[in-house]
Amino acid sequence: MSTTVPPVDINNVQGDILAGIPKKFEATLFFNIDDNVTAFRKNLTKVIPFITTTTQAQGIRASILKHKQEAAARGAQADLVPVVGVTLAFSQFGLKKIGINDHIGDSLFENGQLADAQALNDKGTIKDNKFTPDWLPVFKNGIHGVFVIASDSQSSIEAKITEIKSKLGTTIHEVFRVNGNVRPKEEAGHEHFGFLDGISNPAVIDFDTHPLPGQGNPISPGFILLGRQDDPNRTSRPSWAVEGSIMAFRYLSQLVPEFNTFLKKNPIQIGEMTPEQGSEFLGARLMGRWKSGAPLDLAPLKDDPELAADRQRNNNFDYSFPEDIQTQDRCPFAAHVRKTNPRNDLGNRVERNRIIRRGIPFGPEVTPTEAQQGKTTHDRGLLFRCYQSVLGNGFHFIQQSWANNEGFPFGKPADQTPGFDPIIGQAPDPNSRVRVVGGTNPQNATANLSLPTDWVVSKGGEYFFAPSISALKTTFATA
Repeated sequence: MSTTVPPVDINNVQGDILAGIPKKFEATLFFNIDDNVTAFRKNLTKVIPFITTTTQAQGIRASILKHKQEAAARGAQADLVPVVGVTLAFSQFGLKKIGINDHIGDSLFENGQLADAQALNDKGTIKDNKFTPDWLPVFKNGIHGVFVIASDSQSSIEAKITEIKSKLGTTIHEVFRVNGNVRPKEEAGHEHFGFLDGISNPAVIDFDTHPLPGQGNPISPGFILLGRQDDPNRTSRPSWAVEGSIMAFRYLSQLVPEFNTFLKKNPIQIGEMTPEQGSEFLGARLMGRWKSGAPLDLAPLKDDPELAADRQRNNNFDYSFPEDIQTQDRCPFAAHVRKTNPRNDLGNRVERNRIIRRGIPFGPEVTPTEAQQGKTTHDRGLLFRCYQSVLGNGFHFIQQSWANNEGFPFGKPADQTPGFDPIIGQAPDPNSRVRVVGGTNPQNATANLSLPTDWVVSKGGEYFFAPSISALKTTFATA
């Protein structure tokens, strides 16, 4: 590696990117800048102090850990530590509105996610050779920017939004807001299908000094931050873009009752498994983990909650158990967590394709009526957010070249085509193409399973750039 690139300044990087801001609640507020751009840039100087840095996010995490340890020493239940963290990012539309015309070195970002929707296989229609995705209208109309406000309480979020808006005045207007929250009680940390989420993010060199087993080879900071070590496009970045990161946001609705109905109707029959256990097993085979978070590669036939709770073990696998690279005995080739992080399927050479995932569930819990009828009537899902320095290596690549690619992972037995990622994989023409996944039954690896619908449906999104603190002060804001 070259030693000429300066190390990362964690006081300059927004806190959501490398550290993540702890939260129970989160608001994603999309805004447009009004015509008085000069006033917006001037007022922005008053908002920059609200933006959370990586150093501050680390401090918040340390305070929470200390509070929990002190409570445990007293034999008490720890109260929530008050937290408010703010992230700010701009789309290409926002950069142009402000008057920033430099290319940041990523054509997918500059074209916007709407232009990328067809390549991602989002559902939509074609008329007069023009593709229109089935998105919420707000994501088709050019959003300028986004604030993400994370907190331990919704009331604190509302207070911070009010404060931000008071500083910016009439120079912006809110175009859309969606609130997310950690699911209740024992479902905390689980997404709406019921699976534990957020287990496997990469370790970043010089930042994560104590990586957990199974995080893979620590990745260079330039795979997440623009202009830093091993950023593939470092030489084409403008100086103000250094230590910023590209955020991919996706509004993903989840059809939970339909997913659960499919599992119930298609249990895997192995040994003395009951139908309920067979349905749970099928869900684990589609995801690649049990709902507890225990990976199939380490717990192939039965859930192991103790393993799932052990951070030293729950991610320490790479599909290289004897012969497993070429068999689906322990984990299907197309399981969601294997498709999106193939580990030793590619010889563990996936560093440049790693992303840092953030996000939070939104929407209500499944109602008894929905569960009984097996039909979604209330919108719920995941507010997905991830960071990378190059979309063509990160989110876009993972979705298009891995999740949507029936032949990936490559090099598997000729009679065992992996199929689509059953969770997020999208067929190129969902109106006439049924998704198929292979290897779900470990006793019949060559059999394919047809999936009747997409259980995760994109309702839109955008690509944003989260600038460094110094860039916000010197390039985005004006005195």
